[in-house]
Amino acid sequence: MCGIIGYTGNRPAVPLIIEGLRRLEYRGYDSAGTAYVQDGELRVVRAEGKLIELDTKLAALDTSQARAGIGHTRWATHGVPVERNAHPHIDQDGVIALVHNGIIENYQELKDELAAAGHTFRTETDTEVIAHLIGAMLNSCIVEGVPEESCMLQALSRALQRAEGAYALAVVNLAEPDVIYGARHASPLVMGVSDNENFLASDIPAFLPYTRDVVYLNDGELVRLTRESWAVYDSKSLTQLDRIPQRIDWDIQAAQKGGYKHFMLKEIFEQPLVVTNCLTGRLSANHARVTLPELEELSTPERLHIIACGTSFHAGLWAMYIMESWAKIPTSVEIASEYRYRDTILGKGDQVLVISQSGETADTLACLRKVKQQGAKVIGLCNVVGSSIARESDTVIYTQAGPEISVASTKAMCSQLVVLTLMALFWGRRKHVLTEAEETETLDALRRIPEQLEAALPAMREQANALARQYSGARSFLYLGRGPCYPLALEGALKLKEISYIHAEGYAAGEMKHGPIALIDPDFPTFALIMCDDLFPKVQSNLQEVQARNGKIIALTQDDAVLTLDSVWKIPRSRGPLDVFFALPALQLFAYEVADYLGKDVDQPRNLAKSVTVE
Repeated sequence: MCGIIGYTGNRPAVPLIIEGLRRLEYRGYDSAGTAYVQDGELRVVRAEGKLIELDTKLAALDTSQARAGIGHTRWATHGVPVERNAHPHIDQDGVIALVHNGIIENYQELKDELAAAGHTFRTETDTEVIAHLIGAMLNSCIVEGVPEESCMLQALSRALQRAEGAYALAVVNLAEPDVIYGARHASPLVMGVSDNENFLASDIPAFLPYTRDVVYLNDGELVRLTRESWAVYDSKSLTQLDRIPQRIDWDIQAAQKGGYKHFMLKEIFEQPLVVTNCLTGRLSANHARVTLPELEELSTPERLHIIACGTSFHAGLWAMYIMESWAKIPTSVEIASEYRYRDTILGKGDQVLVISQSGETADTLACLRKVKQQGAKVIGLCNVVGSSIARESDTVIYTQAGPEISVASTKAMCSQLVVLTLMALFWGRRKHVLTEAEETETLDALRRIPEQLEAALPAMREQANALARQYSGARSFLYLGRGPCYPLALEGALKLKEISYIHAEGYAAGEMKHGPIALIDPDFPTFALIMCDDLFPKVQSNLQEVQARNGKIIALTQDDAVLTLDSVWKIPRSRGPLDVFFALPALQLFAYEVADYLGKDVDQPRNLAKSVTVE
C-alpha cells in the first residue's frame, strides 16, 4: 500500500504535494519522491527513508515555477526500499514519470519484451516496467499520427490493456506540463475537484484542506486533469463518462481513518482487500494452482519448524494443522522467546519458517540467526520489505498487507494466514499428497472470501457491538477452541487483553476439565469457537459442562449450526479451515467493541509497542 497525490492548479505544486504526502505517510514510509515539469525539463526527486529526507532534498532546489506534479510515499513490494526503487519512475526517453500503488503481476513478461526491444531498466520494480510500456505506446501513437491531444490517453489505454494485476497510477508528461493523468484497477484512487485546481490521490486526506468535492474512480477508468477541467474515461474504449462530484464533511483525522473511529476498525474492514492483495500474482493464469517462486529453489521440508511471537505465533499454530493435513509435513510451532534459549535439534531435511509482521521482532530475529548457524534453511514471512528478517532469510515471502497503524494486529494476521494457506497448498501439490481437484476447490473458496467477507462485516460488527454491551462488565473471559480453532481462541483472548485490559485466557477446549472448569460461575463468561466440522460434538459437550455450572456462553458458530446457548453468533461458512477468515475478524470486532465501549485507547493501548525490537 502506497500514498499517491497529483496536483494541477495555480499554487506552487511541490510544497502542496509534500503537504499531501504527509497526510498519506501512514500508507507507506520507506521512501518518497515527486515529479514535476519546470523550465522545460521533467524533474524527478526521490529519497530513501521517511518523507523528511525528501523534504530536505527539495529545500535545496528551486521548485517555485511548477504548477503541476505528482508525489508518492512508498511501502515497498518490489525491490528493496532504496532511492533507485523509489517512485516516481520514468520511461526510456525520460519524458514520462509515474507513481503507482499496487502490483503488476505480469511485469516480468513485459520487462523481457521491452528489454528485447532495447529498453534499459534501472530498478527492480514492476512500476518502472509500466512507465517504459506507456512510453513505448506513446511513441507508437506519435508514429501513427494520433492527434496530439489524444496521444497520451491512447498510450495509457493501450498500455493498461497489457497490464495484469492491481494499480492506481498518476502520470505526468513533459509535453503537457500542466496535465495529470490517472488510472485505476483494484487499488484506490479519488479526485478532488475545485475551481482552478484539481487533485488526484489514493486517499481523501491528501487534498482535504483544499476541497471537499470528490469523484471516486471505479475500476477500469482513466482520468485527465488540468487546472480548469477534469474528465473521466473508460480505459478501453476511451468513451467519456458522466461523473458527478460528491460533497464530504469529514475532518482530517476522520479522513485518514477512512471515516472509521479508529485505525484498528479500519484495518479490520480492510481484510477483504488484504486477502485479494495476498492472492495477487500467486495464482496460475487459470487460478487452479499456487505459484510461489520464492519457494521454487528450496526443497520441500521434511519437517517444518515455525518460530514466531504473539499474534504471529498464533498464525503459525493455525498453520500447523493445514501443513500436516494438506502437505503431510510434520510441523512444530515455537515461541521465539523460548526457542532461542533451548538446546534445539534440527534434522538434515528440516526447514525453519520465521513469522513477523515488522520483520524486526528481536526474539524471532535471534532465532533466525541461531538456526542459520546450525545450517538450516530459513524462510521469512513478513510484511516489511528490506527488514532484518527479510534480508537475513534464505528466501522471503511478503504478506503485502500494507502498513498496519493500530498496535493490536488485525489485517497483518489475516495476510499471514493467506500466505500460509498458499504455502501448504504449494507443498501439498509438489509432494503429490494433494490432488489437483482439492487445490482448485480450495483456491476457488479462497478467491470468494473477499466478496463474502466484505458483505458479512457490517452485520458482524453489529453483533459484536451488541455482545460487547452485554459482556463488557466481565473481569475475566475464557476462550475455547479445538483443532484449528484453538489458535483462534488464543488470539481472541490476546486481543481482548491487549485493548480492553480485561483478563482473558485461551484454552484448548478438551483441556477445560484439567483446571479451568474450576473458574466457571455466572460472572465468568466463556467465548467458544464451535465450527460445523468433525469437532462440533466435542466442543458442544464442553459447553454443556459450562452450562451445568451456570456459566454464560458466547458461541461463535456458523449459519447452519443448531445451538441453544446464551448468545449464539453465526458467521458465514467456507471450505474447511478457511472458516478462519470469518472467525478471526469476529474475534477482533468483539475485542474492539468491548474496548471502545469501555473508553479505552484502542489504537495505542498502554504499555504496548507496535514492533518489539528489544528482548
